[in-house]
Formats: sequence, structure tokens, C-alpha cells
Amino acid sequence: MRISFAAPELPTDGVVAVLVPEDASPTGVLARIDEAMEGAIARLLSESRFKGKKGQVKEFFAPRGLSVDRLVLVGLGKADKAGALEFEAAGGALAAHLNGAGVSEASLLCDPIGTQLDAAKQAAHAAAGARLRCYRFDKYRTKEEEEKKLSLTALRVGTEAHEAAASAYAELEQVVGGVFLTRDLVSEPANVIYPESFVERARALEKLGVKIEVLDEAQMRERGMGALLGVAQGSAREPRLLVMTWNGAGEGDRDYPVAFVGKGVCFDTGGISIKPAANMEDMKWDMGGAGAVVGLMQALAARKAKVNVVGACGLVENMPDGNAQRPGDVVTSMSGQTIEVINTDAEGRLVLADVLTYVQQTYKPSRIVDLATLTGAIMIALGKQTAGLFSNDDELSDALTAAGKAVGEPLWRLPLGEDYDRMIDSDIADMKNVGQRWAGSITAAQFLKRFIEEGVAWAHLDIAGTTWSDKDQPTVPKGATAFGVRLLERYVAEHLEK
Repeated sequence: MRISFAAPELPTDGVVAVLVPEDASPTGVLARIDEAMEGAIARLLSESRFKGKKGQVKEFFAPRGLSVDRLVLVGLGKADKAGALEFEAAGGALAAHLNGAGVSEASLLCDPIGTQLDAAKQAAHAAAGARLRCYRFDKYRTKEEEEKKLSLTALRVGTEAHEAAASAYAELEQVVGGVFLTRDLVSEPANVIYPESFVERARALEKLGVKIEVLDEAQMRERGMGALLGVAQGSAREPRLLVMTWNGAGEGDRDYPVAFVGKGVCFDTGGISIKPAANMEDMKWDMGGAGAVVGLMQALAARKAKVNVVGACGLVENMPDGNAQRPGDVVTSMSGQTIEVINTDAEGRLVLADVLTYVQQTYKPSRIVDLATLTGAIMIALGKQTAGLFSNDDELSDALTAAGKAVGEPLWRLPLGEDYDRMIDSDIADMKNVGQRWAGSITAAQFLKRFIEEGVAWAHLDIAGTTWSDKDQPTVPKGATAFGVRLLERYVAEHLEK
């Protein structure tokens, strides 16, 4: 969809939309429209159920007193609480309505509302919300009903601050591009996205200046990555370790203040501890953490972020062939620690263990954030709205939580501790890959913590519940969410850029 910005002139034809704050009288452009319509807007707000609440949409066909074809009013919510997320949600609600109505082009007139954002950012975030909602993964559809297709191809945003709005939107658009890349990767079926093809998709980032390095199975074996390779040994697809570096702080500066590590299990059958057949097709998105890391790297490189960042993805398939890892096997990780594999379906932590070690030994980051669709237990605890956060560092935890709140990707911190850590002690090895029945997400995080070196600030985001949405949300259509891309981009922008 094409987004443009211009002065807020009322069009003489086509479709025009206006954002309406909750329980407010018409002002600005809405007051002018109300006057032309002989008070119809004021009567609507006082006498109908449309009050300008979040998500409310009201449409007038051939509105009396105006020459436009349609007038669409979009509820913003309370003006004093209208921040970036509220404007994005309103833009998303508008886009969803226009697509549902088969509209191809429209104008959105933006008067300044509230005080949390200036006029330029209000318009930019409304446009970004519309853009985020206009995503659809339909490359494999050969037949589709006309009314279900996305129709909106152009949105003209009218604001007095149109030049500043265009500049603000340009940066947001780069982040949206990263979100869309992640959604594409996570949406693809497992016969299309597997370790080798995932790497090839990531190579597109080279044109933005991202350096790509790849370790194959033989190279990982030389480095002693027995934990990751144990997961991969049942698949006909070879594993890969993908490492992406962005040196936005300057080529001469080789200090990496942060590394982002993603779990990339491109399909997870559970291995010998095989999953039930029902809904196993969902396991194509068990690489959601890796997908988010790639999208994040694109977003940072596209907007030329002034920071050095490492992004690493452990890419495998977990399959149950005759060579597959067995329950009870003992593997040796790259760190030298040994692991008794109790359950082969607890494979993501095995993959991450070796990637975490490789990243720390190679790049010496002072902070690490890993993202993983790691446990079903996190969905039992937090549902599908909030991701679990585990950390050994309060400052990092607080910064990530604040970034998530700002972009609508909420995190909730859960505990770590010695009592939980003892639950993964093994009788025959240094540790086992699962604990008991209880605290499954916590013991998984404790497992990862054993691979974090002294002095490294670390956070683990369990995104099993938030990587995929079963229903449409204001700026996230049903399907892959790209949870984590905007959160981590915001964290980098606010805390790490020079």
C-alpha cells in the first residue's frame, strides 16, 4: 500500500476518513464537516452508539452536504490517553474497514488530538497502523473470493505537519518492513522454509550492509556443538548456524553491546517424543524466534541504526527417523557441559545452548536477548497475549518491559532461582533438558541460564504464545505476528544507539 502525506484539504470526491476522540464535540476538520452536513456529526455523537471509542467505525454513504462518496469516522478513544498505540490501532481499524468495503484509495484527515504526541507523529503512527494491518500472506492462493481480497492500495494522510509526518513515517516504515519479513518467514510452510532456505532468505539483508556468516554441520561438529546437532540428527535437512552482524557504529568499532539469539526449529515433530497429530501443522512456526531476529536485523539496517548488533539463529528440524536422538541420550554441548535428554520434544533449549555459547565466545557481547517459542507452559501461565520474560539483570529486564509496553508487545517477568535450578539436575550428566511437571517455563529458562557466562546480562523471551494469532488484532492480522521485532528495535533505539 502506498502512503503519502499532504496538507489537510477536504477532498471533492472519493473516500475521506477522520479520527474521532471519545465523547468529544466536533472540532477542527470534523467541525467543518459537521457544519457542511448541517449538524449530522454532532447528532450522531450525542444520540447514537458511536462515541469515538477505540475500534468503533461509522460510515456515511454519499453524505449530505459533501461531494465525497463516503465519510468514515474512526474511534480513537480518550484524547488524553491517545499515544502512539492508539493512533496505530485507529489506522489499523480504518484499513480493515476500507479493505472490507472494497475501497482502493482513501484520504485520512488528521487534526492534532490530545497532547501525548505532536501532530506529525500522530499522522505517522496512524499511517503505520494502517500499513501494519494491510499485511496478508496469500502467495499460495490460486482462487479467492473478490470480497476477501485486500483492496486498499493508497492512503493519503492530510495534516498541517505533513513534511514532518512524512519524515517520521519513513523511519517507521523501515521497521514495518522488518515486521513483514518476519511474518513472511513464519508463515511459510516447512517444505519451503528449512535451515538452508531460511539462510538464503536472510542473505537478502546483505544488500543493506548486514554481514552474513553460516556454519554448516561439519563446522558445528568441529566446534563441539553436540546439543544442537543432537536435535538435528533425525532430519534429512542439515542444520545451519546463521550469524548476522550489523556494524552501524562504524566498521572500525568491533564492540558488540548486544546479541540477539533466535530459536529456529523450522519444523518440530517432537522427535522420538512425538507430538500428537492434532495441530502439528502449527509447528512450522517453531522458528518464530529466529524469524524475529532476522526481521529485527533488517529493521535496524534499513534505518541505519547507529549501533553494532549480532543476530544469531540456530536452524534445525526435529524429526523422528531411525537416526533420531533418543530419550536418555547424553550429549556434550559446545560449553563442555553434558546434558541428559529426557524428552526430545524439549529441543529448543538444546539448540539455543550451543548458539549462546558460540555467540559469547566469538563476539563477547555484554548483553544477550534470546527469543524462543520454547514452552507450552508459558501459554498456560500467560495466555496468548503476553510473552514470558526471564533475566539475570534487573536493568535489562526493566528496559525490555518498557519497550514492550510502548509498542504493544507486553512482557511479564517470571522468577528464577536455585530451587528451580535443582529441578534440572541429572543423575548421570551435568543437567537434564526437562524438570518435573511443575514450572516448565521456569526450568527451561534455568537450563538456558547455565550457558550464560559470568558478567553477561541476559534475558530470555518465551514467545510461544505470542508468535501466532488466531484472530485479527488492530495492527496484526490473523497469523504470524512478528512479536519481538518492534520491541527489540525500540529497546535498541532507546538504550544502545550512539
